Amino acid sequence: MEAWLPQVLAGRHVLEVACGTGYWTQFMAPVAAGMVALDGAVETLRIARHRIPGAPVRWLQGDAYALPLAAQSFDAAFAGFWWSHIPLERIDAFLQGLHRTLRPGARVVFVDNLFVPGSSTPIAEHDCDGNTWQLRRLTDGSTHRVLKNFPSRDVLLSAVAPSARISEYRVWQHFWALSYSLAG
Repeated sequence: MEAWLPQVLAGRHVLEVACGTGYWTQFMAPVAAGMVALDGAVETLRIARHRIPGAPVRWLQGDAYALPLAAQSFDAAFAGFWWSHIPLERIDAFLQGLHRTLRPGARVVFVDNLFVPGSSTPIAEHDCDGNTWQLRRLTDGSTHRVLKNFPSRDVLLSAVAPSARISEYRVWQHFWALSYSLAG
């Protein structure tokens, strides 16, 4: 998957949403024409900068639901392991905000986890909106309730259908990828 992603986004001006510690950024930055990596947490952005020192990336703290960027600034967008943390009731609004930052024909790629019984953290709870939650225990012994939805291929394609011109869904053993071109 790490080899596939740079090929899809090579030569483009990429917005990475929820870049976290820069794991995916390190694969895209060398081949992108330009890159903005956004995350809500100052600490993860600090880690990302250190992971890829001197990378041609503009690091930006911001809200993925209210992107602080000009309309039609990018011809590509990427989010890795973000979709599963979007509350179901906010997916449409998130996509509309993301698409506003993109030029017609832009390439969009999402990568996230598949639910794999026996490998994935079990689902601990379902809420009244249809979201699923996991309980995650950290090394310090604390336990945290984490939103983690596992959308099907059909749910993903349906969510982007109003804006997508061409869609592709790929599956690996533990992950899925959805890529599409934004209709113009």
